[in-house]
Amino acid sequence: MSKVRARTSVDQPTRGYRVFQGVNGVILTVVVVLTLYPFLNIVARSFSGEREIRSGEVTLWPKGFDLTTYRIVINDETFWRSYGNTVLYTVVATVVAMVLTTCYAYVLSKKNLKGRGFLVGVAVFTMFFSGGLIPNYVLVTSLGLKNSVWAIALPNAISVFNLLVMKAFFESLPSELEEAAQIDGLSTYGILLRVVLPLSKAVVATMILFYSVSFWNSWFQAFLYMDRTDLMPVTVYLRNIIAGATGASNAGATTEQGTQVAASIQAVTIVLTSLPILCVYPFVQRYFVSGVMLGAVKG
Repeated sequence: MSKVRARTSVDQPTRGYRVFQGVNGVILTVVVVLTLYPFLNIVARSFSGEREIRSGEVTLWPKGFDLTTYRIVINDETFWRSYGNTVLYTVVATVVAMVLTTCYAYVLSKKNLKGRGFLVGVAVFTMFFSGGLIPNYVLVTSLGLKNSVWAIALPNAISVFNLLVMKAFFESLPSELEEAAQIDGLSTYGILLRVVLPLSKAVVATMILFYSVSFWNSWFQAFLYMDRTDLMPVTVYLRNIIAGATGASNAGATTEQGTQVAASIQAVTIVLTSLPILCVYPFVQRYFVSGVMLGAVKG
């Protein structure tokens, strides 16, 4: 009887724990609202009229509904060509980054590897020191990578943070699995492809998300290494539109269409560049938390 009472008392949450849950729920709700409000405001502004935007009347719902800026951007062939370039650059750069990061992290996860400390040190060193903008530009130019996807994919192929997360994850896998695979005759690459990676779907999906978002939002690399307009990604295209609309706004737009574009162009560009990532994220979100936590340092 006493055991039943003890078990019941343990299963029931205490008053302090219930208070903690309530306070925690309130705090998280406030954080969600503060995070969501600016984005909803941007979406509302992108569909609002120029007068309502400039007067500050737009909050969470569009006012003076106007699609002028969307029509101008979407009907431009250059926009779609730039969008295609962005998709190409993101896919190629993400594939290259994942292959190099996965191979490097798998090697570093082997504690019996000679020179392992030196290789880790080299990777960590690049987190704090770099060659600088001009040496990097000279290097990329001398290698003949300008005006190609490789100018975007190769210089940023390995993120040290992602590398260390994947390394920690691989180290957490039981070594007995690889030993059994070796007995069955698998090579090193066979073990990686047929044993390790199938067990690493969570961290792989997380790294793909990290890399793809980074390459999708990147504009400076293309702005620096691309000389041809037809090779520019959509981020550079939209940046040029913002710069032009801002200049027109400062000079005083002469047409109603010009004032509308100048007022809403920033909101429209944010929505258009964020939309693909927002569509993809729900499919990989379930792997996100588990991937990062499984690769974390365990005490």
